[in-house]
Amino acid sequence: MSTLTANHIGLTFPTQIHPILEDIHLEIASGSLTTVLGESGCGKTTLLNILAGFQSPTTGQILLDHQPLHGPDASRAVVFQEHALFPWLNVQDNVAFSLEIQKIPSKVVEEKVAHILKIVGLDHVAQSNIWELSGGMKQRVGIARALISPAAFMLLDEPFAALDAFTRENMQQLVLDLWVKQKRSFFLITHDIEEALLLSETLIIMQARPGRITKRLTLDFSHRYRDGENIRSIKSDPQFIELREALFSELSHDMELKI
Repeated sequence: MSTLTANHIGLTFPTQIHPILEDIHLEIASGSLTTVLGESGCGKTTLLNILAGFQSPTTGQILLDHQPLHGPDASRAVVFQEHALFPWLNVQDNVAFSLEIQKIPSKVVEEKVAHILKIVGLDHVAQSNIWELSGGMKQRVGIARALISPAAFMLLDEPFAALDAFTRENMQQLVLDLWVKQKRSFFLITHDIEEALLLSETLIIMQARPGRITKRLTLDFSHRYRDGENIRSIKSDPQFIELREALFSELSHDMELKI
């Protein structure tokens, strides 16, 4: 079982005195669900960029099974907050792009793309232009592009922040379904407390100035979905509501103390 580790990561930019991140230690096991929750500016996206290999830390290192990683590689795939799709390509060609540049035979590419589009529920719009799609569909294309890679670790940077509540919940269900069926690891950044509770086995709470982990919670709501309970039932459970409100009060209090 593989493990992606942020081994005591710190980051200070040359032009700044205070660190952006300080002593972040985090282990992400294969097949796990990890969500990071925290205020704007606490370094969540910076941490994801370091995990993805886009940003080098000042101190510490990223390890895969105890081996240092330097830069992006095939072990990690990223879904961005902005879908970052190629507007001149249709849905099918956007998803196929990473395979085509690897010179994989076209027949194999077609089969893989058709399979992934069916998984994310986009097989009926394979030939559609990107500008014809809704926000939720565009994010599904972004997820499909990540899924078509062999990456064991899926890193999602607030991918549903701009979606309406109904579409957002559908996308949350998609992530849970993919986690259950594909056995990949999902590491997700969010500002949404409900989303964080639902999409976590491990919930990481971060605070800013400097960005650091202040709390870790082990949760079973995702396991309840895996075992057959629906999302509406989970979110309306008194235990879920109580924890949601406690986290809201705690995070709000922490932010008020810094004003």
